[in-house]
Amino acid sequence: MTKLTIRSIKTYVKMKIFEMPIVTREIAIKYLIDHNVVAIPTETVYGLAADATSDEAVAKIYSLKSRPQFNPLIMHVPFIDMVEEWANISEFARELMEEFWNKRGVSISFVLELKKNHPLSLLALAGLSTVAVRRPNHPVAIDILNSLPFPLAAPSANRSNMLSTTTANHVLNNLGKKVPVVDGGSCVVGLESTIVDITQDQMTILRLGAVTDVDLEPFGKVSHANIEGAIKAPGMMRRHYSPQRPLKMDVTQKQPGMALLGFGSCCDADLNLSVNGNLSEAATNLFRYLHELDRDPFSSIGVNAIPNTGIGKAINDRLKRASALI
Repeated sequence: MTKLTIRSIKTYVKMKIFEMPIVTREIAIKYLIDHNVVAIPTETVYGLAADATSDEAVAKIYSLKSRPQFNPLIMHVPFIDMVEEWANISEFARELMEEFWNKRGVSISFVLELKKNHPLSLLALAGLSTVAVRRPNHPVAIDILNSLPFPLAAPSANRSNMLSTTTANHVLNNLGKKVPVVDGGSCVVGLESTIVDITQDQMTILRLGAVTDVDLEPFGKVSHANIEGAIKAPGMMRRHYSPQRPLKMDVTQKQPGMALLGFGSCCDADLNLSVNGNLSEAATNLFRYLHELDRDPFSSIGVNAIPNTGIGKAINDRLKRASALI
């Protein structure tokens, strides 16, 4: 047997990783420490993760996604104390983080004012003096974050404006072999996190998600950002989350060439988000089913009306942005 040198072993490992983009958590951690990008699972969608303190690493995210540089990234952390190193956390902010991150373990990002001397990449912040931050509720994501001394910037692992990815295969189909992926199964929530601006100790929802007004109202008044206002967080662009085929909302009858995505008692649907009319189930299935219908022989996608209540508002928000014209 030929004697293997350290160099040949490293070369072999690199070749195998290139051939097999699904990697272990241990290899992912090494990649992230080396300023590279890795797709990791979260409970919401798969994230294209990189060291949030490294301009080099963050630049790779923007390049791989073809993401506009005016669109900021969310920082992902394993615990509140890491946030306090570079952002101002008021008593109100800490109360919300303790409640929603630590007690409920739900999908919510908070926008905070940055401290003057912070280590975060300016590219990730898109020139803002604020930062969006969240604690993902997924064992793989938390394990990776706990193994790193820095937060991860991690937008959805897909090309900009395209459908978010909720399985490892979605990531591979969207980004190919350019990015190693940690397979953590299907995302259980299926929609990106709610984003709430609390910089003034008041709650302004910037992006709808699984955490709704009803969840937040016991802590104070809740308002919503002007959709025509300046972009202060991800998910505020008019067109976003879009399939390649045209998408139409509130469809009651299938048209020629159309794939119909049903909800509730729809008898002519190609796929049904929830036969029982369960909005949480519909949210979990939304992007996965849109991926399945965004293919030949279909020329367009129609979606049944979704009740505009609870998480249904977030589903309709995604569908509205997905159907918007450029």
